[in-house]
Order: sequence, then structure tokens, then C-alpha cells
Amino acid sequence: MAVSHTNSAWATLLDVGSAERGRRHDRLARALRAAIRDGRLAEGAAVPPSRALAEELGCSRWVVTEAYGQLIAEGYLSARVGSATRVSWSPDTAPAPPRVRSALVPQPIRYDLAPGLPDLRAFPRRRWADAVRAVIGSAVHYDLGLPDPAGHPVLRTTVAQYLRRSRGADPQAVFVSAGVTDGLVRTCRALHADGITDLAVEDPRWARLWDAAASTGLRVHPVPVDQDGLRVDDLARTPARAVLVGAAHQFPTGTVLSPERRARLVRWARKVDGFVIEDDYDAEFRYDHHPVAVVQGMAPNRVFLLGTVSKTLSPALGLGWLVAPAGLTQALRAANPVAAAPPVLDQLALATFIDRGWYDAHLRAARRRFRARRDLLVRTLGAEVPEGRVAGTAAGLHILLHLPDGTDTRGAVRTAAVAGLRLADLDDYRATPSAERALVLGYGNISDPEIPPAVALLRDVLRERP
Repeated sequence: MAVSHTNSAWATLLDVGSAERGRRHDRLARALRAAIRDGRLAEGAAVPPSRALAEELGCSRWVVTEAYGQLIAEGYLSARVGSATRVSWSPDTAPAPPRVRSALVPQPIRYDLAPGLPDLRAFPRRRWADAVRAVIGSAVHYDLGLPDPAGHPVLRTTVAQYLRRSRGADPQAVFVSAGVTDGLVRTCRALHADGITDLAVEDPRWARLWDAAASTGLRVHPVPVDQDGLRVDDLARTPARAVLVGAAHQFPTGTVLSPERRARLVRWARKVDGFVIEDDYDAEFRYDHHPVAVVQGMAPNRVFLLGTVSKTLSPALGLGWLVAPAGLTQALRAANPVAAAPPVLDQLALATFIDRGWYDAHLRAARRRFRARRDLLVRTLGAEVPEGRVAGTAAGLHILLHLPDGTDTRGAVRTAAVAGLRLADLDDYRATPSAERALVLGYGNISDPEIPPAVALLRDVLRERP
């Protein structure tokens, strides 16, 4: 237990015993010595000033100075003029045996080509701090009370306006969530309470979302994806009345749901009296033309829309949104009554960040940066890994690298980790096995100068393995 001089819980920490056990300064010295020897007071920790400890223990200052003096003489404490008295002793410990570095032990990650993160180096620290300061100065007292489980009305209004102008959405009811997973769990619970028992999910898919849906009691059914997105004909052959789909940019295949499939998906939802759950997680990043509008705008009474700033700003913020059909507002409020909303001040900071135009400015800069980074990655792969074929729309934060039949992609991922390169195997996102060999390569959280050596390392790993 490392204790600083600001920690005054010493009456609890030290058992000085009763008067029958000797003079008080001797008892205090024994208690401090025991606390040091058993590690409750670590080497380097500052003990309180003698006056403060005497007040805490209800004794005279002389008792404390005598105890400190005894322990200084014994080497347990050290004191310097103008500085705190500190612990100068630690229990003897045997030196740790030298670590033998095995070829199978992963090294620290040098290059991160796994998907899932934005450019964390580019987080807009100054403007986010400005937004937080503005909120602290302007928040009224009732903003600091118990938060509305649906989210602060200011952020809900701001998100609705943002989605209407940027994503072509028709927000009927907006809820603030802690991210896509949180929004999906709430949606699945509301649907389950409404009598829906089966949910279809794209295959391949984010395994975390599959697990989150299954945790709510729904039966989950994989539906394959092809070059036009979700195969609606296969969806119609399942017992599902709800489906989770990435229409603007499917993960991990990178496909975009075609206009014809969009229309058929909406018709399917109406026919089965069901719902579409649209995961809009990185749709702001489209590099060949403007982002495709959301399916939610086509049928707002049949489509839930999930969004987050985890892929645009940072997952550390824990902020997202859920747009729901108006008729299911009460079911969503009741879906998880004990779940806490994200911190109100963070919600208001995000609203300020969007309202002042800083979010749009951040996205414009990020699109330019990611487009150039994606182009660099594709060019470098073409030169260094010519046997690979890049797939996926020019969008988002990842690409799919198809490799020749028989490539041991799983082994390549393990070998790369040992060498300090993080990769992802497409098989890790599949619900059903496939002979297709591919790697999912993310370029969000790697810098431009790191791409050439990362791809060179990938080339070497692939050449080492059949």
C-alpha cells in the first residue's frame, strides 16, 4: 500500500495497541515498523508530518517525533530538511530469474494493422478540452443531478440534427448510449420484450456484436454476405424477424449494401412485421464519393440506427447513439432500467463539439488523412505482396487482403505477433467455415511512416509460411 503524505487514514492503518503493551511512542514505532515490513508502507512512501499524525492519532507531537526518530535510527525511515520523512526500507526479495525469450513469445507490438481503432494520435485534444471547459462554465445546477437514462436532451437534439443533415436519417426517437454494443443490447432486449425471438446477423461479422445479441436471449442466425451486401433471399429463409446489418460499409468484407438489396430489405421487414438494426459505425469515412445515406431514412418505423464516436474520435469517450422507431420508445426505456447513461458532462461536451462545427472539421481532416493512408497501404501491398488481392470499398478504416488458396493465415497471424506485427484473420469473424483465405488489415491506428516497414514484415511472414 503506497501511502502519500496526503493520506490521513492512519488511525485505521496503525494498530498501536493498549497501554499495557508499553509506552505510547514505543507502541507507535512498533506499529509503523510492522506496516513497513509487511509492505503496507512501500519504500519511498511519505509518512505524515508529526503534527498531522499526532492530531490523527489523538496523542502529543512528542510521541510521533520519538517514534520517527527511533525508526530513522534503525534505517526504516529517512528524513531531510525541507522534505517529507519517507520509508527507506523494503522487504528482501529474491531476484527474479532471467527471462528466457522464446521464439514463440510475442514481442511488443511495433506495428498495428488490426482493425477497430481510429487514429488515436489525431484525437483533437485542444478542442475537446475547450468543449469540456465551455460545459463546466455553462452547465446549470440541474445538469449535475441524476442523468436521464435516455441521455441529456441537448445531446439528443444535437445528434438528431447531425444525423438528419449528414446521414439522411429521420430521427423519431434518439437515445444516448455508451457505444454500438450498448445500443444493440438495448435494442435486442426491447425486441425480445416485443415478442421477437430470432435475430439474423451478417456472416462474417463482429463477433462481439453476435455475443452481445445472444446475451439478451435472442437466437442468432448467420446470413452470408456477397459483393452486394447481405443476401436478403437467405435472410428470408430464416425464422428471424430482425436483422443486424452494416449497410454503408459492412465489416469485415467492406461491401456496400446495393440499392436493390436496400429496397428488398425494407420490403422484407414490412412483410414479416420485423425490424432492421443498422450499424453505422464508420460510415463517415467514404473516399470515392459522398457517404451513402442510411437505410433508416427509407423506413424510420422499421429501422433502428446505431452510431458511435468510437471510430471517429476515440472509444475512450464511451459515447454513441441509438435512433429508434417512435413506437418502441417506452420499450427501450424499460429495456435496461438500471443501466447508467454516459456521464452528463461528457454528453454536453460532445454536443458542444458538434454544435461549434469542430466535429465536421475533424471528420474532413480525418477523411483526407485516411484516404492518403489507405492509398499508401494498397500501393505498398501491391509492390510487396503481389500475390494478394485487395478488396473492399474505398471507405472505413480497413481493407481485406485475399491470399492464395492454402495460405495459413492463422499461422501467419501468430508468427506476425511474435515479430511485433498485429494482424487479424478473416476466419476470426466467421460464424461458418470457409476455404477463402484473407487478412483484415486496419490502417486507422498506424502512422504513414510505419506502413512500409509493417508491410515488409508482413511479406516476410507470408514467405516463411506456405
